[in-house]
Amino acid sequence: MATAPSDFALYCCEILSSAGPCTAKRMFGGWGLSTDGLTIAIIADLGSGEKLWLKASDENRHQWEAAGCERFTYASSKGGEPVSRSANYYSAPEDAMDSPHAMAAWARMALQAALVAKNTKKAPRKAVKKVPRA
Repeated sequence: MATAPSDFALYCCEILSSAGPCTAKRMFGGWGLSTDGLTIAIIADLGSGEKLWLKASDENRHQWEAAGCERFTYASSKGGEPVSRSANYYSAPEDAMDSPHAMAAWARMALQAALVAKNTKKAPRKAVKKVPRA
């Protein structure tokens, strides 16, 4: 049986609605937020309560950093060293959490980053045809 999204996950979907209809699914103890099948954000509790983390790309990372957004990292199970996800997620700007209007530009950047990630994934390798031994 699927777990109903938390109130915070539902609120995050509401403020991300300018990127398109948003759905929340359980993911690694948190939530994955998707639009058109693309994960544009995650919700994770890294010890200080649930927080919204938006997808970033190499092309827009500087905008997240300029806004003072924190990069998503977690403590590794091996020694507790901080690990940064290769998928690039940044915390939502505090003032953007107030309304869909305030979040609109950030939601569109997250959607664009998800589209870039989808379009740059490596193509699957073609099967190598085995030649029978003589």
